[in-house]
Amino acid sequence: MSVTVPTVLTILFAAACFAENWPRFRGPNGQGGSAEQNVPLQWSATENIAWRAEVPGVGWSSPIVWGNHVFVTTATEGGESGRVLAFDRRSGRLLWNREAVRQKPGHKEKRNSYASPTPATDGKNVYVCSGDGTLAALDFSGRIVWTNRDYPFYGQHGIATSIVLHEGLLIMARDGSSQGADKKLGWQTPWDGGFVFALEAATGKQRWKTGRGASRISHGTPAIWNAPAGGWQVISEAGDVLQGFDGKTGERLWTSEVIGEGKVPSVTVGDGVAFTAGGWGGKESIKAFRLGAGRGDRKELDLIWEQRRGMPKVPSLLYSKSFLFAITDAGIATCLNVSDGSIVWQQRLEGAYSASPVAAEGRVYFLSDDGTTTVVEAASEFRILARNAIGEPVQASPAISGSHLFLRTDKHLIAIGMKRSTTK
Repeated sequence: MSVTVPTVLTILFAAACFAENWPRFRGPNGQGGSAEQNVPLQWSATENIAWRAEVPGVGWSSPIVWGNHVFVTTATEGGESGRVLAFDRRSGRLLWNREAVRQKPGHKEKRNSYASPTPATDGKNVYVCSGDGTLAALDFSGRIVWTNRDYPFYGQHGIATSIVLHEGLLIMARDGSSQGADKKLGWQTPWDGGFVFALEAATGKQRWKTGRGASRISHGTPAIWNAPAGGWQVISEAGDVLQGFDGKTGERLWTSEVIGEGKVPSVTVGDGVAFTAGGWGGKESIKAFRLGAGRGDRKELDLIWEQRRGMPKVPSLLYSKSFLFAITDAGIATCLNVSDGSIVWQQRLEGAYSASPVAAEGRVYFLSDDGTTTVVEAASEFRILARNAIGEPVQASPAISGSHLFLRTDKHLIAIGMKRSTTK
């Protein structure tokens, strides 16, 4: 059967119209995977670049995509002005640049920024969190819908956890440390100051807020787990604890033990298992916990396996069918067997790493701090498919949508892939 040119164009147009959104940190389900097709494999600083747009200020939040909008946050005026920028996905044209929050810049480490939490969107509003913990919602025209200052944040390293949206609720974790005389409290010494909360996305009003109990500082973003028996849980890790909360009521259902403070990688969920990474002072490891096994204080009753090699301290883990992928800050890439935690392969990549890996079309994309993306096959044998240097510093994780890869560097937002006509 022959296919006419108009038919081919219609198919391509339909594919573009139904591009998968990337509405939050690490994509549609927060796990870093994309179902997109024709995702770029090779590029350079000048080749296979659809567009490059300037982003003023400083921020290491990741870009998010909904329809023809790409959003990033940034901080200008020395961190005092928390801003949201909206770009046209097809052309890179700046649609608007709005101040969402005025804030007083507080303590943070050099590697962090005053605009590190990645925003989230439901297609109606874009929801942001500033460096001082203030939350705001803006509609797609840039108008501020609501502002919430009820959850001020202080942490020894600054804030980095991102926003999660699920069933009309905006969910975040607050795992900071004490601003008092004893700066080790909540950081190196457990305290009861950590909590998880949910706001009504439409109004910004609190739906629930639940304390963790004894825990320590963390920067990871929660995950959502749909329990087979019904209902859904917020799976969230802090220093010393991995916990499950009832998504609708906020009830803390269970707590497992994961000793270590300063947790940065976000918890990863796949096939009823939660995968964690973190810990300092000799407690470094990757752990797998069975979800739904029981309630209350579980200690390590639900621990399936622990792997002490290849643990990332900043980038999150990537779950992909039978494998779990990790990249350490120093560039050690590891493929683990999800069933028992055994190492399938382990190789050193060039560079240092902060961004979390993403996956598409059977490939894993590892993005280094100098802007080089190493693409490897998501398989049991280590095979590099491409190495692509963009030539600009990067700490933000990539986004994938509309057969394009979006990278946020220190000065630009870059769309990688074929250029598209913006004419209607």
